[in-house]
Amino acid sequence: MTRVLEVVLAEVAKLPPHEQDALATLLLDEIKSEQRWSASFAKSQPTLKALADEALSEFKAGTTKPLDDLL
Repeated sequence: MTRVLEVVLAEVAKLPPHEQDALATLLLDEIKSEQRWSASFAKSQPTLKALADEALSEFKAGTTKPLDDLL
């Protein structure tokens, strides 16, 4: 455990139980959200590679336009 986390947890321990539970719930929700994002991103790699390959092919073929031309 990092020193910063130890300090934070020591401060949290001073709070009333209902506030400790509220913070714990927020942290757990954030951790779960990050895990879902990481899993989703990992699964999307083949699709992202295909899209990047397609974009590069179109660029090399000269069929793309600069973004400022689209605005």
